[in-house]
Amino acid sequence: MEVATEFQLTYMETDSDIPAVAAVIVAAGNATRMGGAKQLLPLVGVPVLARSMMAFEACAAIRDIVVVARREETADVQSLADAYHIHKVTAIVPGGEERQHSVMNGLEAVAQDVQYVAIHDGARPLVTTELIESVLAAAKQSGAAAPGVPVTDTIKRVTPQGRIAETVCREDLCAMQTPQIFDYPLYRQALEQAVRSKLVVTDDCQIMEVAGFPVTVVPGDYHNIKITTPEDLVVAQALWEWLHHA
Repeated sequence: MEVATEFQLTYMETDSDIPAVAAVIVAAGNATRMGGAKQLLPLVGVPVLARSMMAFEACAAIRDIVVVARREETADVQSLADAYHIHKVTAIVPGGEERQHSVMNGLEAVAQDVQYVAIHDGARPLVTTELIESVLAAAKQSGAAAPGVPVTDTIKRVTPQGRIAETVCREDLCAMQTPQIFDYPLYRQALEQAVRSKLVVTDDCQIMEVAGFPVTVVPGDYHNIKITTPEDLVVAQALWEWLHHA
């Protein structure tokens, strides 16, 4: 409870200021299930990562963009930024061993006056400016927010032997998406704690959860899929064409 109270006070003291917001786009994964660099694959003629970057470029609330990429792809990412006129990119940095290390590398390149940081998967190219702004508005109110969509499949807990142990009630379950947006000083504090404790996480909200900070979930978008497999790319292309020709 004390952590939450300190968190609220930190937010209230800076609420009157117009916040500087930076996006950290994480694109440093190995993409083993894609068999290659998924972020550079074309989605309706434009590389996946470029589409993600373009969404944040188009969002007026975002001032800076930092891209975290595999070391051997940093030059390719710069070429994308140049080719698609993504002028908000302030740094392209190499990733780390785990996701939290990659995010930490990205935060090292964030300007000191940034108040909120939006962390986004580079492999979610169908993110919209409307979703970014919705999550940011919630983060300004509570200090930490992320989009989520209700789980529609039946979820089973399965034993290592492959037997069903129980059926999990899905009414309270959400599939989390990005961008996940945080009060930057507090997120940096929580992330440093996670790195010191060698915590391995699958999303950035978990870092805030472990540190004791509350996170608000806002309605996500079922179109905001993450491209992980070749099939996902086919689905994303169909979604893009449907959304833009409906």
